[in-house]
Amino acid sequence: MLNKVRPALGRVLNPVGRSVARTGVSPNAITVVGTAGVLAGALVLFPRGEYFWGVMVITAFVLFDMLDGAVARVTGKISKWGAFLDSTMDRVADAAIFSGLMIGLYRDGQESLAWVALYCLVSGVVVSYAKARAEGLGYTCDVGIAERSERLTVALVAVL
Repeated sequence: MLNKVRPALGRVLNPVGRSVARTGVSPNAITVVGTAGVLAGALVLFPRGEYFWGVMVITAFVLFDMLDGAVARVTGKISKWGAFLDSTMDRVADAAIFSGLMIGLYRDGQESLAWVALYCLVSGVVVSYAKARAEGLGYTCDVGIAERSERLTVALVAVL
């Protein structure tokens, strides 16, 4: 669904990516910093029950993480390693979000919702694995009702 807005998003991100590229920051550094910010927001704020601020911090760093691809494109530093790092860090970030949420909800006495967060954690990993495994076997696996960005958007809006 968000694939339909990618061209418009690219028109916004590419100029920002060019500006960031002039600073000399590598796309991989942006990926790591974005993931670290998501980890901090999810694993520090959510367990404390600070859901609003957790979502704000996570959203800021997820948007920041979107720059890695734009910087890679404008600098010509697109690589298999960068793609691998980005997708791996996305899984780490997703796991942190749902783990932090699960801890916070459990501490707040919301055990049923903590189980929902655990389900989201596990199903997100399975979806990612299934796609990677299918593509590793030579199949095209571009089906489903929601990509990572949509799933994350729905989850973070629900947290708010």
